[in-house]
Amino acid sequence: MIQPPLPPALAVDLQQVDLIVRERTLSRGAVIRAADPHLLRPGEDRLRAALVLLSAQVGTYRLEQVIHAAAAIELIHAATRTHNDLVDEAERRRGHARQGDWNHGLSLMVGDYLFALAAGEMALSPDPRVISYFSQAVMRICESELTPVPSLRPFERAREQYLAHTGGAATALFAAACRAGAACGGLPADQIESLGEFGHRLGLALRIGEELRDFALGPANGTSLRLGLASLPLIFAADAGDGARLELALESGGADLDWAVEEVRRYGVAPARAERSRHADAARAALVGVPAGPARVALEQIAAHVAAV
Repeated sequence: MIQPPLPPALAVDLQQVDLIVRERTLSRGAVIRAADPHLLRPGEDRLRAALVLLSAQVGTYRLEQVIHAAAAIELIHAATRTHNDLVDEAERRRGHARQGDWNHGLSLMVGDYLFALAAGEMALSPDPRVISYFSQAVMRICESELTPVPSLRPFERAREQYLAHTGGAATALFAAACRAGAACGGLPADQIESLGEFGHRLGLALRIGEELRDFALGPANGTSLRLGLASLPLIFAADAGDGARLELALESGGADLDWAVEEVRRYGVAPARAERSRHADAARAALVGVPAGPARVALEQIAAHVAAV
């Protein structure tokens, strides 16, 4: 994911969040050494934590009121990434359950451990709604991962299923981050929901942007096709181009890959780019009802950047 620009003044507070995350994890040496490839390390994006802080800054901002929620969401993000290794993405995408042993006992243990750390961090937040927002987000992620997009056609059904799947798997933590920060900042319920809608739309725009980059010109592209993932550009291309042949390319895990990539570039990239812009615009529109100020400007700039890259 391309990191949107963040206000320079936010860097110090994000460092404090990062310090908490590292303290919580590095103190468990044996577990963390085993899980090192899966954890967020210094230098990786902290966009979810930044959204928690910026949403709190829309209201009454005190770092001690919101820092534990920001740290918790980074731990949850690390846990969900670790659990993603449990099921082969291509098999799951095609509706085939993996047979036999998970063969990823370490990933399961580490993911559960990180969720436990996140739960402990949530409990330190002074606003109890944080626990509700984050637990609901995790449930939605799990539900979405169990309901992948089964086919590329017909278009309306595929697009609806894509949004249902991506709307949970890719956006739930962004929406929860904004709601949690807004609650910690003392904002009223309607503004909390407006910021939650901002996070949801921003997450969709970010995911579509990642899918578009997979079909950008260059030697490394079409990865999603090889993994059997039904991206939005692919769904658009199946509607406007040779849908039957694209479905075969998706099912075969990359056979006919060069042709399929070109087909997506020809028919799917432009409408997917327009869809990304639509969700980024909707994210900015969701902020109309929240108080004006530097934090709202920063959120608007993040959405504008996502629409442009």
